[in-house]
Amino acid sequence: MEARLWNRFKNNIHLRRTTVLVMIILALYYVRAMMNTILLTFIFTYLIVHLVRFVQGKFKHVSDKLIVALTYLLIVVLLYFGLRYYVPVLVKQVTKMTKSVINYYQTNDVGWLMTQLHKYVSEKTISSQVKSSLTALTAALKGFGSVTMSFVMALVLSFFYTIELKEMRTFSQSFLKSDLFGWLFEDIAYFGRKFTNTFGVVLEAQFLIAVCNTALTIVCLAIMKMPQIFALGLMVFICSLVPVAGVIISLIPLSLVAYTVGGIQDVIYILIMIAVLHTLETYILNPKFMSSKTELPIFYTFVVLLFGEHFFGTWGLIVSVPIFTFFLDILGVKNINSKQEKLQEARKRIEHKRLEK
Repeated sequence: MEARLWNRFKNNIHLRRTTVLVMIILALYYVRAMMNTILLTFIFTYLIVHLVRFVQGKFKHVSDKLIVALTYLLIVVLLYFGLRYYVPVLVKQVTKMTKSVINYYQTNDVGWLMTQLHKYVSEKTISSQVKSSLTALTAALKGFGSVTMSFVMALVLSFFYTIELKEMRTFSQSFLKSDLFGWLFEDIAYFGRKFTNTFGVVLEAQFLIAVCNTALTIVCLAIMKMPQIFALGLMVFICSLVPVAGVIISLIPLSLVAYTVGGIQDVIYILIMIAVLHTLETYILNPKFMSSKTELPIFYTFVVLLFGEHFFGTWGLIVSVPIFTFFLDILGVKNINSKQEKLQEARKRIEHKRLEK
């Protein structure tokens, strides 16, 4: 009786895949503290694997291990130069700005301002605000350290995965041959392919958004006659790869550079520019590119982004649309196929018509 029920469960594909999907969701919820590392590893691995396929498509005899090794070597070199040259400049700009504020208070009579503040703000209120600010600063530093560690771990894990890409594929396929749980690994592989396809589509859309943001920012910076436009443009491009929030993240270094060049007036111009770009990305670029790549209505895309940001923060802006399109694909509402799958389907149709003739 038990064997019969077990076989009926394995043969019922819809019930079986629903059960596996629930198990995956529960497992991800259980390890939610590691979600930064998991998502970053997935993104790095996805990008490197597609880079390997692209290069080998142009140069078929190039080893995938060589491509991966050179790519990660380039990443390490860029990180080194960024930490070696860009961070000291940023620290110098912050120090210079802080000294300017201190000099302003030392050279101007602001006693009347402090008197007015004491009338409306008690020392107890100031003390509580300082304590809450210190608590928030401590939490921010811890969060930055956690993200940095997740970033490093994701780079290491993605490197070991991609450097042994063929070995990983061969070893992973051996799970499908299991007599007892082969069906389980088949369903996990099925969901993995589906999510990879949808996530890749959204990554492509976000890349186009980053290009548009960078181009518009460079034009504005050129009009303002800011120095090192291309370096600032590269920084904006990297920040823009983070949906919506990336434009705001780029505000800090841009404001520091603007204050050094033109004072508070240029900072105001930068604030206006960032506000316009943020509005443009949130209400036009994000819904438009996401909807064109996922073939979803703009309204649905925009609502999914809003709910994703509300429940999951910045990561929600990245994964909400892929998850939504993933479930649409699983439910059979709308199939989201990758370019490779579309090409394979077209070839199969051509081959089928040729055989019929």
